[in-house]
Amino acid sequence: MASLPLVTRIKLFVLDLITRRDGTINPFLFGLIDSKTRAPATKVVNKTRVSTSDITIDASRNLWLRLFIPATPASEPLPLLVYFHGGGFANYGPDTKYFDHLCSHLAAAIPAVVASINYRLTPNHRWPTQYEDGLEALKFIDARRHNILPANADVSKCFIGGDSAGGNIAHHVTVRVAERKVVFEKMRIVGVVAVQPFFGGEERTESEVRLGNKAPVLSVKQTDKYWRAFLPEGADRDHPAANVFGKVPLKELEFPASLVVVGGNDPLQDWDSRYAEWLESCGKRVVVANYPNAFHGFYTFPELPEFAFLLRDVKSFVTSSISISK
Repeated sequence: MASLPLVTRIKLFVLDLITRRDGTINPFLFGLIDSKTRAPATKVVNKTRVSTSDITIDASRNLWLRLFIPATPASEPLPLLVYFHGGGFANYGPDTKYFDHLCSHLAAAIPAVVASINYRLTPNHRWPTQYEDGLEALKFIDARRHNILPANADVSKCFIGGDSAGGNIAHHVTVRVAERKVVFEKMRIVGVVAVQPFFGGEERTESEVRLGNKAPVLSVKQTDKYWRAFLPEGADRDHPAANVFGKVPLKELEFPASLVVVGGNDPLQDWDSRYAEWLESCGKRVVVANYPNAFHGFYTFPELPEFAFLLRDVKSFVTSSISISK
């Protein structure tokens, strides 16, 4: 902690104040830091102009997306990254300052069109609502691509990504596409970007025991709370939504290449490493980006060096995956 920038330590101190001892969040204090950003807007990210806009998918479900479009030559094809934000299935949205900032930088760095999805949250909406919202968003983008995406967006080079709970959603949405043999008009998923994906089980891993109440941002008490609110009533953490390993015959499915980002100061690191190993054992291409000093949610702290590492590694993975898929 002492080696972290002062601004990071201040942010972590505020987060500690918001989190109660039982792992729940003080809603009043949380509201003070969950600042929102508006769209349409235009910002300059590392000399690249990025425009944002919000598009409704289904107003009755509050299902919508925020598009991030980098200014690039019209002749340059842009891949599509469909992104699911983290927050334990319970918090945040594409308009949350941290995720708006992250997706703007991803759009500029790759470069790519990024569609950040606002899915329904717990506790009012449990499993599998978030997965179904994600699949519906993919179908909507594919069908409406000519109306909502720039002319140089190439949805045949589509990546499904997310952080934490969003990484879990990215995995399960991609599995649903493969299992149901969903036929898109043009969209083709060529990669998954899983940033510290949220998986688990009844077993306590070594990293959960060692870091469960010591690491910044996320504790084991919080992860347990999130699973209880998300999983079906009466289910434990070995439910296939959390404990994905071996629950789906992945070897038999057309599951694309994956980038798995693992943080060395994250209680979830053992689950994330196990996820990467499982994908490899199923014959899938996997790239692991291991950041030894990263705590959970590091990508919401842009002052940290790992934020730049993430942009670099996502860009490299997208570029290589497109090249291999040709």
